[in-house]
Amino acid sequence: MRMVDVIEKKREGHFLSVEEINYVIQGYVQGKIPDYQVSAWLMAIFFQGMTDQESSALTKAMLESGEVIDLSKISGIKVDKHSTGGVGDKTTLILGPLVAACGAKVAKLSGRGLGHTGGTLDKLESIDGCRINLTEEEFINQVNRIGIAVAGQTGEIVPADKLLYALRDVTGTVPSIPLIASSIMSKKLASGADVICLDVKIGDGAFMKTIEDARELSRIMVSIGESFGKNVTAFITDMDQPLGHAIGNRLEVKEAIETLSGKGPDDLVELCTDIASHMIYYAKQAPTLEAAKALAVEKLNNGEALAKFNEFIIAQGGTLPDLKNFIKVKQIIPFKAKKAGYVLQIKALNIGLTSMKLGGGRETKDDIIDPMVGIILKKKIGEQVQIGDTLAEIYANHNVDSDIFETLEEAFQIVEYPVEKPNIILEVIS
Repeated sequence: MRMVDVIEKKREGHFLSVEEINYVIQGYVQGKIPDYQVSAWLMAIFFQGMTDQESSALTKAMLESGEVIDLSKISGIKVDKHSTGGVGDKTTLILGPLVAACGAKVAKLSGRGLGHTGGTLDKLESIDGCRINLTEEEFINQVNRIGIAVAGQTGEIVPADKLLYALRDVTGTVPSIPLIASSIMSKKLASGADVICLDVKIGDGAFMKTIEDARELSRIMVSIGESFGKNVTAFITDMDQPLGHAIGNRLEVKEAIETLSGKGPDDLVELCTDIASHMIYYAKQAPTLEAAKALAVEKLNNGEALAKFNEFIIAQGGTLPDLKNFIKVKQIIPFKAKKAGYVLQIKALNIGLTSMKLGGGRETKDDIIDPMVGIILKKKIGEQVQIGDTLAEIYANHNVDSDIFETLEEAFQIVEYPVEKPNIILEVIS
């Protein structure tokens, strides 16, 4: 078999066999096929696409390029959740303890944030002492003991994905739905869970910009999961404005704790309880989705979800936050409305970039994050504002440049007519 033949076959739009896909992935990981040929192959996929069978075969080849976590020592059905990335997305901090409090086993490997989106590991590490580098034995024992563990992915999991993504990033082939689906699902399947819920963000602050692309990505990921015998549900959710009110690591941890105390923003509570209902139901902890949703709401409001969060943080070495003194910044600057009306839009990308400029995110993997800084939204889409009302608060530890205010000016669109509040969950695909 020759790599050039595989490239030409896909360039012409033909179906690649399992053997051909395995040949490419194994050869690339082993250093036998050079970057320039794999780049040509990726570009051929970008233009010609892949069938569901090819996507599943690619996922399997990537999955088998490294270590697969064996969770068989964890009793019961294991559940996991993945988000495609958004601004203010602190759902794992809420969902994990909430679902564990309902009796399901949450075994989750998470990643860090890059650019305008935040990472779960960065949020957890903003809590004093909280460890995310767990051994496999520690991870399994913790899930068996308290029902939840969240850890960082090891370098041995899906090495093919790291190599391919680095190449896609510099060859203009990142926005390929089959390649995105295989990247996400190879890592989720390597993590070993039985039930996987996918939060596919769509809108200004998300990677997917159209509902059609989000549907296709969701459909392919669900199809891949089914081919591996997994129960996969995809939620297409709105990211035309940040999720909740808080953007920034400690600010988001605080909002997560407030949500687990029954005092969360409506959109965040709705998203978490709806996704939780599927995780709980498919983990066989409730007889129906409706009963699972009711159980999730009950645990969120009776203190049990918060107690599970506290148990989880302590188990991973963390010190429980004193919320009164948790956020320490040199200045909190109000960003005020210059016109009256109703909020039509809050560009999530602008808000995320503002937080990153303040030091709350990374432009490169080596950047150091300031966990204290960020943005608190005081108004959301559909809410009425008067001139001089505070639209957002800027939490900063250094001088705030004019470009930060300009980015915020561009983020908020205020109109004279009333605006309906958007739905957070647009579609569910399973």
